[in-house]
Amino acid sequence: MTHIRPQIAGLLVAATLLITGCSKPTPDFDLQLTDAQLERVGQQIFRNECAAKVECLVHWNEGEAFPSLGIGHFIWYPADVEGLFVESFPQLVQYMDEQGVTLPDWLAEGDPEDAPWPNRKAYLAQQDSERVESLRQFLNRTQDVQAAFMFKRAQSALARVVDAAPEARRGTISQHIKNLSATPGGAYALIDYVNFKGEGLSPSERYQGQGWGLLQVLERMSRVDGDTPLDQFRNAAAEVLTLRAKNAPKKIERERWLPGWLKRLDTYHEFD
Repeated sequence: MTHIRPQIAGLLVAATLLITGCSKPTPDFDLQLTDAQLERVGQQIFRNECAAKVECLVHWNEGEAFPSLGIGHFIWYPADVEGLFVESFPQLVQYMDEQGVTLPDWLAEGDPEDAPWPNRKAYLAQQDSERVESLRQFLNRTQDVQAAFMFKRAQSALARVVDAAPEARRGTISQHIKNLSATPGGAYALIDYVNFKGEGLSPSERYQGQGWGLLQVLERMSRVDGDTPLDQFRNAAAEVLTLRAKNAPKKIERERWLPGWLKRLDTYHEFD
């Protein structure tokens, strides 16, 4: 297997330093993708989140208290919003800045910790402004950097997910991760799911005490004769997401979002 091209490899090392504070990835779990595979993963996540539409790179979904940005629809909370979900856009901006990526002037000079729109109505009034359009084009130009960021976010999450599991389950969960990491399709599923629904470690990401992140999917995986590890992961994820929608306080999750989530899982298959 070839390695990711040098400029992307440098981004990945730096992303590890930013996200984990470590100088190298956890040796037990090593996601490996070729240049072409990493590019394919980034493009697929862009399709998952935005149907590959540039205008969707800056978006505010109905029923949410935050905008979603980039190919991974990274969350960005407005000031004074205490969000349920783990925020990721400020991390991405910090990472890009440290890599020498030239940010849009208004973003570089402002406060990347807070979204500039207080609510969805305010965003919609400005969605065609020069500032928002410059952000869309910036995010379109930097898709490779965003893919590298997601790669390393997933890589850095794996050991922490195992550590958070019940001790009696850690060996099984470690084996699930190793099996998935061994193939491009499995690596993609891990990267996408962490970006999509998180690690499953935040106490706030729970409905009725039930989480929906990577840890919860790995805990639910079970062996069925004839099923590959990726089949098992996909089936477990469908169960976890269905339970989340059932427990959700807002019916929009059951009525509108769940079908799209389950369709997304259909992209979890092997590729060269």
